[in-house]
Amino acid sequence: MALLTSGLRPRLEAHIDDIAETLRQNDLIEMPPITMEVAREVAAMGDALRDPMDRVIVATARVHGLCLLTSDERIIDSRLVPVID
Repeated sequence: MALLTSGLRPRLEAHIDDIAETLRQNDLIEMPPITMEVAREVAAMGDALRDPMDRVIVATARVHGLCLLTSDERIIDSRLVPVID
């Protein structure tokens, strides 16, 4: 989300604070924190995923027992977490 508003990727016309507030207000979206348990899961993942953010996303899903909705082939192919593709 931060990259989308920073100009490093396709640009959104909204400020990151506005996007974060919209997400916070939506009861269907949960943004769990990066805890020590998530950090340990990232470290334990080995080289299965190279992108650091993909690793955090997958580790968070694993720690919280979540299924990811993604079209990211690397995450799907890794089989590290259940996905809906």
